[in-house]
Amino acid sequence: MKIQGKMFLWLSVFLLAVAITYGLWSKEPVGTTGLFLAFGLSIMIGYYLAFTARRVDTGAQDNKEADVADDAGELGFFSPWSWQPLILGLGGAFAFLGVALGWWLVYVSAPLLLIGLFGWVFEYYHGVNRTQ
Repeated sequence: MKIQGKMFLWLSVFLLAVAITYGLWSKEPVGTTGLFLAFGLSIMIGYYLAFTARRVDTGAQDNKEADVADDAGELGFFSPWSWQPLILGLGGAFAFLGVALGWWLVYVSAPLLLIGLFGWVFEYYHGVNRTQ
């Protein structure tokens, strides 16, 4: 994580220089504000990564002699036969489509979003997958 923290801190230095230059040169407030906000976001992420890197073990990305296979490992647990992400994705698609077509579609998509969200969260609390 050390290298990621350094990358974000260097990015924040670059964004600060660009924000100051852009603000003085263009005198445009929206872009200048956006660049200063990007600076703030990158310095927060860089500080968090640098702060966390001191408390965790050194990863393979911090070792210059490491191979790609050294960073391999378990990625996590994924539900193999879950239909909930599809329902949640359809509800989200209809909700975003509702912004373009009409707000009534957002209200129609709300039950789909709720069914998909609650179904995905509580998927392993009921039914045949309860014991996993």
